[in-house]
Amino acid sequence: MHKFNALDGALLIDKPSGPTSHDVVAAIRRRFRVEKVGHCGTLDPQATGLLIIVLGRATKLSEKLMTSDKVYEGLIKFGEATDSYDADGEITNSLPVMPMTMDELNEASVSFTGDQMQVPPMVSAVKIGGVPLYKLARKGVEIERKPRLVHIYTFRFLDYQEPLGKFRLACTKGTYVRSVAHELGQKLGCGAHLASLRRTVSGKFDVAQALPLDKVLDMAESELEAHIIPFLRLSTAE
Repeated sequence: MHKFNALDGALLIDKPSGPTSHDVVAAIRRRFRVEKVGHCGTLDPQATGLLIIVLGRATKLSEKLMTSDKVYEGLIKFGEATDSYDADGEITNSLPVMPMTMDELNEASVSFTGDQMQVPPMVSAVKIGGVPLYKLARKGVEIERKPRLVHIYTFRFLDYQEPLGKFRLACTKGTYVRSVAHELGQKLGCGAHLASLRRTVSGKFDVAQALPLDKVLDMAESELEAHIIPFLRLSTAE
């Protein structure tokens, strides 16, 4: 039987806005000289929140952990649509926002719950012919994308101060929340984009358990070991 290293397990990171998920993986690999490091579910660069990092032998569990349901919180800005469906993109349309109440917003958002066939946005990491869509988008190329089945358990607004609505959304893996924001803007006739996004839950793990990236990178390896979720606990997780 193989012996497990103290770093064979998962680390819960509260990702800051800015770095890509791959940047976080690379920083941890460099800092702690771990050969095998991966992550379980990409967060867009501007998104924050829970990023599950797997190290050593736990990288073989990444697919299992990636299939978990997710919960997000964020802000949707109404009145402006962008080409990437989020705040990083170029504004493609700007329209006045009609007066809306929270109840009216939630009446519209509830129609997005359940099974959905969702088309990945052009500005995404989905690969077609081995090329990420965002690389094609940067060249001004738009190609047909196959819709994917996703499931949205809940999508509810918690606050609305025109033009920003604060929401919480629970969904299956692979759901593009910015696509939901874009489609909601279309449904309401004023356009919208995802202004900010934070992942709060992935499977049984919560961002409240996570450590800020800068704090992790300042740790000694012996200190880091105390925060590793062991391989055996991960492998028996439901």
